Amino acid sequence: MNIEKVSKLVRELLIEIGEDPDREGLLATPDRMAKALEFLTAGYSQTPEEVINNAVFSSESNNMIICRDIEVYSMCEHHMLPFYGKCHIGYIPTGKLLGVSKLARIVDCFSRRLQIQERLTSQIAHAIAETVDAEGVGVVMECRHLCMMMRGVQKQNSVMTTSEVIGTFRRELATRTEFLDLLERRSI
Repeated sequence: MNIEKVSKLVRELLIEIGEDPDREGLLATPDRMAKALEFLTAGYSQTPEEVINNAVFSSESNNMIICRDIEVYSMCEHHMLPFYGKCHIGYIPTGKLLGVSKLARIVDCFSRRLQIQERLTSQIAHAIAETVDAEGVGVVMECRHLCMMMRGVQKQNSVMTTSEVIGTFRRELATRTEFLDLLERRSI
């Protein structure tokens, strides 16, 4: 991303909304916003393969693996306002495991793009399934959307939940039920 060009565009935007970009509080805002956008959209320059960085390990295990409460921060593609919440991931390996931090890195890879929650949930599930050739994958995401809270209908307590289930998580009710039951447990 061209930080200088984006900074100039932000300065123009400040003028368009009726602000004075030369006042003390806004002098550095165009540069700060350009750098923030670069960070918040870093997912465009990443692929799941790059963020996983070969952290796939052989394993005899085929038990369900769950990582829950992974923080999610993204921006909706409709208003470019943030949405945030938690992502819960489960998968059943078939001889390959992901390093646990790589689950969070996959979430970040896709959430640091302009998104809709439904697509984000699906992208995460499919990336994990493809990376480890999982028997099944389940992803549940719960987020609050500022485009719904700050503007529009202004519903402060709304939470959107999305899920994507692949393989045995879709085909076998018992597997899907086990995953959802384990997400409900709070032991720590």
